[in-house]
Amino acid sequence: MDARDCAAAWWEMVARNLRSIPRSCSTLGRKIAALYNSFTSKPLKEHIFPPLMNMLIFFNFFKAPFLVDLKRPELKIAHTVNFYIRVEPGVILGIWHTVPSCRGEDAKGKDRCWYEAALHDGNPIIVYLHGSAEHRAAPHRLKLVKVLSDGGFHVLSVDYRGFGDSTGKPTEEGLTADAICVYEWTKARCGTTPVCLWGHSLGTGVATNAAKVLEEKGFPVDAIILEAPFTNIWVASINYPLLKIYRKLPGFLRTLMDALRKDKIVFPNDENVKSLSSPLLIIHGEDDNTVPLEFGKKLYEIAHNAYRNKERVKMVIFPPGFQHNLLCKSPMLLKTVRDFLSKQWA
Repeated sequence: MDARDCAAAWWEMVARNLRSIPRSCSTLGRKIAALYNSFTSKPLKEHIFPPLMNMLIFFNFFKAPFLVDLKRPELKIAHTVNFYIRVEPGVILGIWHTVPSCRGEDAKGKDRCWYEAALHDGNPIIVYLHGSAEHRAAPHRLKLVKVLSDGGFHVLSVDYRGFGDSTGKPTEEGLTADAICVYEWTKARCGTTPVCLWGHSLGTGVATNAAKVLEEKGFPVDAIILEAPFTNIWVASINYPLLKIYRKLPGFLRTLMDALRKDKIVFPNDENVKSLSSPLLIIHGEDDNTVPLEFGKKLYEIAHNAYRNKERVKMVIFPPGFQHNLLCKSPMLLKTVRDFLSKQWA
């Protein structure tokens, strides 16, 4: 007897026992019977694979680094404040705001209100949308934030719903709503200061989803930077290191695709960029084994062909040594970003 047969037998026993329950409990009985019918009417893989794929895509249960007090960012990075934004009922996002290093002395001892007002100081702003797993205090993310802060940028490091200390459960639609909310919140407080959406890995899908929605509203984002992007999550998942070993199993790829469809997880960067007009910079490491460089090149090709103004799209490939998470260590990263944004925002 396999696992499905055991589960079905258990539900049948429960259903038989329910017949002896008084009529006052009939509502409960109907609910349990409905659950039983729902379970036995689907193959076991339909119960297992969608939640499993959700876990593997977002990996938000892995909340490393551990034992970090996210309410006290000053223990991890200078001139930074923690605050929260309510996106919708039940969803509150944790965010770290790091001001440019040139304002570090001014920031000492200041509260959230001072930081919020500082968004109006004319220094460009980056809303950083991280990849899967961990949270806003992950070491490689802090390294990038420090580089950008030293380069004169405000950085808002966002933990999506279900990540870090943010409430709610992650879905593609939910993460997109989170990014839009933070972008609009920032634009409402920064005056004419430009705001850039920066997405890394999974965050590239969040960034282009949000940018497409804002474009359709008639408010294209000021700029987009995609670090280590994929074309869409289906293609990326097939090449995901943890799943590569299962690719040759009969029916695995079809089961994988069915699970992603059921969870409504697509993150279609390849389709989204066709609808955008915002300045778009794609950066990718030559030795990225998590999201191979070929995906970034393909996305650039699609975007370049779709954009009317070709000068608004650029791709920069970084030499080996930085892999998937450490472009922040490249001495050419800051200059690449500043040169591109300065030209686009001139």
